Amino acid sequence: MSALQHEHPHACSPPAFGPLCPLLHFGSHEGLPLPCKRWSQGFVPPTARSPDMTKSPMTKSEQLLRIDDHDFTMRPAFGGPPIPVGVDVQVESLDTISEVDMDFTMTLYLRHYWKDERLSFPSNNNQSMTFDSRLVKKIWVPDMFFVHSKRSFIHDTTTDNVMLRVYPDGNVLYSLRVTVTAMCNMDLSRFPLDTQTCSLEIESYAYTDDDLMLYWKKGNESLNTDDRISLSQFLIQKFHTTTKLAFYSSTGWYNRLYIHFTLRRHIFFFLLQTYFPATLMVMLSWVSFWIDRRAVPARVPLGITTVLTMSTIITGVNASMPRVSYIKAVDIYLWVSFVFVFLSVIEYAAVNYLSTVQERKERKLRERLPCTCGIGNPDDLMIDPMITGYGSMDGNTTGHYGMPENDGRQERMLAQVALSDPQLTGQVKARSYVNIWIDTHAIDKYSRVVFPGAYILFNIIYWSIYS
Repeated sequence: MSALQHEHPHACSPPAFGPLCPLLHFGSHEGLPLPCKRWSQGFVPPTARSPDMTKSPMTKSEQLLRIDDHDFTMRPAFGGPPIPVGVDVQVESLDTISEVDMDFTMTLYLRHYWKDERLSFPSNNNQSMTFDSRLVKKIWVPDMFFVHSKRSFIHDTTTDNVMLRVYPDGNVLYSLRVTVTAMCNMDLSRFPLDTQTCSLEIESYAYTDDDLMLYWKKGNESLNTDDRISLSQFLIQKFHTTTKLAFYSSTGWYNRLYIHFTLRRHIFFFLLQTYFPATLMVMLSWVSFWIDRRAVPARVPLGITTVLTMSTIITGVNASMPRVSYIKAVDIYLWVSFVFVFLSVIEYAAVNYLSTVQERKERKLRERLPCTCGIGNPDDLMIDPMITGYGSMDGNTTGHYGMPENDGRQERMLAQVALSDPQLTGQVKARSYVNIWIDTHAIDKYSRVVFPGAYILFNIIYWSIYS
């Protein structure tokens, strides 16, 4: 005898429908025994029911979770100890880091873990139920937000990227995929040889530490990153997590979770785009030291071109940087390079001016008295005063000046200067010799050594400090 016949001895099996239920084939239930009516109305024997109510298509999830039986505007265990909420994060991408705006953009999977006994349900196989964002709006979830965030959003393609998983014992997993742009206070005093540490901060907006205890579920292992994460200008050195308490004078103490990541800037881009061009402009300005001082059309445009090029490099670098009130490392290098280029122009101006002054003095001497050139010893030209009637030589009128080079050799010009007394017509009171040494390339000679040596010394000090 079957279980159905044992429970209902008068129940009619399908072969007995003919004799026991003659009107069943005509769609009428009148006059039928009670077992036949239950069979004809879709009665399902108890043994045919699924033992797991979570797998029954006849049961709604909201009815199974008793959503309408509880007030989910209150936190779990309201009035009792704070509810622990564990958090773990998987960083999907670190998109952009902006020095101008002082912020960064990150895409991550944010997961919350807590227990809400109001969501517990009976299950024989201990299997969880997974829901989308529609159920999230009907139950209590932690009100997390990103501190110091500028923009953030939950991805909604092709649907809201939100998952809710409920276990029979009331444990809940709440996961969402979010992109956030948060503030990062950067110290650019060593830019572009700097290392930056940025932080993403997570905190409950409404619940203090008396109601909600926020913590990293697995410590530092709660933060996972994608191995393919890379940035064009930075090398990601380290990710780590910390937990602190934040105090607000109006509301109290809150648990705050921190995601710290350390970034070191790649220097090669700035070497190629900033440092090398600046160094080449400084070296190009030294070329003028080997150009003759009389070649004004060659030396002047060369100096002006290098100065304008350095100004363009400085302007281009500062255009992509925030207007900070302190000096950056790149500013020191560029401005020192600019000073070297500027001094090379000033050097030629000094050479040209001194040469002009010396030539003017020489011209005046030649106009006043004849001179003899190429004489090695002025004593050979000393004339006996008994014969000529000249007075003694006044040694205080002897001077030395520089003269231009000729094939790397100095040319000495010795001028005989006879000074006559305007009160004695036709008589010469005294006679003296003036030794004029003119070397207009002396400054250029020193500059060929001093400028490169000083710039090399500056580079040694600069890179030893900032590298």
